[in-house]
Amino acid sequence: MLTCGIEIKGSDAILCLLSKQDGLFQIADCRQTRVSLVKSELSENLKSFQFTLKKLFEDYKVDEVVIRERPTKGKFAGGSVGFKMESAIQLIDTVNVKLLNNAEIKSRIKYTPMPVPFAATGLKAFQEGAFNTAYASLCPEAPKE
Repeated sequence: MLTCGIEIKGSDAILCLLSKQDGLFQIADCRQTRVSLVKSELSENLKSFQFTLKKLFEDYKVDEVVIRERPTKGKFAGGSVGFKMESAIQLIDTVNVKLLNNAEIKSRIKYTPMPVPFAATGLKAFQEGAFNTAYASLCPEAPKE
């Protein structure tokens, strides 16, 4: 199962493709590491953003998309453009899309630590959030205490 982890920062959707088969994780090469939404007030640009991602998911046969959820209130709250991007991704009907919050991501990574340090993955530093999101979604949930 190929999973696409997405972290939304500003007007960029940062991507990482990750799969798990027989207990082994594999990072898939991807033609794009980020997709930007420029001038989010124009519906054509939002449709183009959505189409670009949908085409990428189809080309790479992505089964699941996992978005790092951002808080709606407080110091680290996401901006309006990010929420537009998030909803455009959620409305893509060819893949299963889910959200994972930071607490759940940290809990799963703590329960199932990464076998190698992030620096050894060969990904760019800005992809770490997307990678962690994809990794956490492929790991089992930590047992409730």
